[in-house]
Order: sequence, then structure tokens, then C-alpha cells
Amino acid sequence: MASLFLAVLFSVAGGVFLARKCPPLALSSQRAAVLSASAAVLLAALPRVLLLILAAQALRNAFPNSQNTIALLTPILAAILVLRAALNQKHQLSAAPPKLPGAYLEKPLAAFMRACAVVAILITFGVVFSVLFESLRFFRHVSPMEFLFGLQWSPQIALRAEQAASSGQFGFVPLLTGTLLISAIALAVAAPLGIASAVWLSEFASRRARAFTKPAMEMLAGVPTVVYGVFAAVILAPSLRDIFSAAGISASPESALAAGLVMGVMILPFVASLTEDALAAVPERIRDGALAMGSTRAEAALLVQIPAAMPGIAAGILLAASRAVGETMIVVMAAGLSANLTANPLEAVTTITVQIVTLLTGDQEFDSPKTLAAFALGLSLFAVTLVFNVIALRVTHKYRESHDS
Repeated sequence: MASLFLAVLFSVAGGVFLARKCPPLALSSQRAAVLSASAAVLLAALPRVLLLILAAQALRNAFPNSQNTIALLTPILAAILVLRAALNQKHQLSAAPPKLPGAYLEKPLAAFMRACAVVAILITFGVVFSVLFESLRFFRHVSPMEFLFGLQWSPQIALRAEQAASSGQFGFVPLLTGTLLISAIALAVAAPLGIASAVWLSEFASRRARAFTKPAMEMLAGVPTVVYGVFAAVILAPSLRDIFSAAGISASPESALAAGLVMGVMILPFVASLTEDALAAVPERIRDGALAMGSTRAEAALLVQIPAAMPGIAAGILLAASRAVGETMIVVMAAGLSANLTANPLEAVTTITVQIVTLLTGDQEFDSPKTLAAFALGLSLFAVTLVFNVIALRVTHKYRESHDS
């Protein structure tokens, strides 16, 4: 530690020397020049000083009788390394064109940011491979064909061998159908309302109305999903059941329609915000040209601006669909846990995320197909959301229009 402290101290001294002797570092702020030069010297000498400290520690362990000598020589060698680094920096500054002091931190900062990017990528691959590894363990017990094309989902352990689900039924199709059904209802609510709201905000709303409406709409994105779930379970689902019962239509107390409607309200701010950004990115001259040709403001918005902004709008809708696919709490409270293979929005259904939570709730042993099925569902959910994201990128790339400024 004493050697490291002396290395820092000598680095500051070398920075002061460089800041005073080298003309390229002459700035209005002498403190900034000293700090930058000291950091440059320390970064240049620090790896060698650390190796010196490790070598000194190894020598102390190997030769206990020479600890005093090693303790005396280590700071001296550290000072020599720092002095050499300062002289090298002085030589580089004299031969190089003038630079600002912050330029000497560019490479270390670039290396730090590169390391952060690599860590993010490694974490992503770690998550994917961990789920993939556990999914392969599940597919040792259950055939992938049975999982992907099975029509019944019943992973619970039966009490008697003669029961139908004694070995478990792991058909993925009912969960995928329920997920897509609820997501489709949510998009049917959020897409038209979000696009219409964005067009109104960008073209027709007054400044006062915009100042009130946009923050109020964005507040919907900050409401916890459990609040939406309570609203769907306590208010919306019973109301829908009463309405359809009065019309002579049988409706379940928990239905995909109730969950989809509330989920559509939840993702509405995403669609509206992304659509408004896409409309704002359309060049103003296109709108002005449409108005100059005799179009009304509504015609210019519907027939010119929306087609021009369609790549951004489509990407926003697909990203909102990915958000809807991953929702859990609303489905648990409003749509139920029944894995029914149905396209009727008035019946109870379940989704992939709900079953993942159900399978992993409580103390579980990760050696049975019932528990390992959660990882297979997680891998399937990852594949579904990946497909949505790829489609969004393809749509954006295919229909992007280049407008010359």
C-alpha cells in the first residue's frame, strides 16, 4: 500500500512537472492541466507498479529474512517506474501536436465503455444459455414435438396413476393461443387509440390541451400493473359478465376480453408516444406540400404524414406487442389460470408468463419436468418476443423512406 500511495504521489508530482514544462498543456485552468497530466502519468505507470507490488509480495513470502530490504526497495522502484512514465509522457507531448488535457483520458475511457458493452453482451448470453441449458434438461423428459404441438397443458403431479395427467401433459399450444389472444385484444385497443391520440396531439391540440393531455396520458405508463389488475378483476370483469349475461351470452367471470382491454389501456402510452415521435420525424415540407395542394389538415395527417411515418408507427406497435406478451399480473387477476385452447374472448385463458410464475412459486426442486417446464416456457417466450422485435426491425428497414432535407 505504501508503494501504491507513493506511486500516486509521484504521479501528481509528474503531472505538475508536465503541466508547467509542456506548452501543449497550457490552458486557462492550470488545475485541469495538472489533473489531466497526473492521470496520464498514473495510468501509464499503474500496471507496472501493480506488478511490482505483486512481485514484492511473492518475494516476501519466498524470502522471509529479506522483508526489510524488499520493503525498502519497492517504493524506490515504484518511484523509478513513475519517473520513467513521466519522462515518456513528456517525450510524447513534445513530439505530438497540441492536445487538450482531457485527450489523454480518451483511450482509458474508451476501454472502460468497451468493457461495459462487453459485460452487457455477456450477461445477455449468460441468461440465454442458462435458460437453454435447463430447457434441454426438460426436453430429456418431454419430447420437443409433444411440447410444441401438444394441445393440453396439465403439469401438475397426479395423486393416482390411473389419472389422465399422472405423467403430466406439457402441450404449449393452449398457452401460446391465450397469450396471442390477449395480446391481440390489447393491440386492437391500443393501436387505433394510440395513433389517433398522437395525430390529435401533433396536429389539432392547442398548446393548453397538449400541456394537460400528454402528461396525463404518460401517467398511465407509470401506474403499477397490479393496479390495472385490481381494476380488471374488481370492476371490468364483473361488468362485462353482467352485460353479456343480460344479452343472453354466456361469459366467464374471468375472461381474455377483460384482461386484453385493460392491457390495451396499459400499453396505450407506448403506442401514442412512439407514434408521436414518428410523426414529428416527418419533414415539415411534406406536410406543407400537402396543404399547398389543397388538402385539409385531416387529409394531410391521414393520407400523407401517417404513411410517411409508418415505419416508426409499425415498430412502436410491435414493441408494444412485446410488452403485452410479457405481462403477468393483469392476466393472473383478470384472465385466470385455466389453460383452455379457445379463441372465445369471453372464456378464461392463461398465458406463458402466468404459467412460469405458477411453476416456480414456492419451494421447488429443479429436477422434475414440472419445474423444468418453466425454463422451456421462458425459452419459448424469448423466441416469441425475439420474433416481434425482428419483425419490427424488418418493417422499419423495408418501409423507411429517405427524405432529402
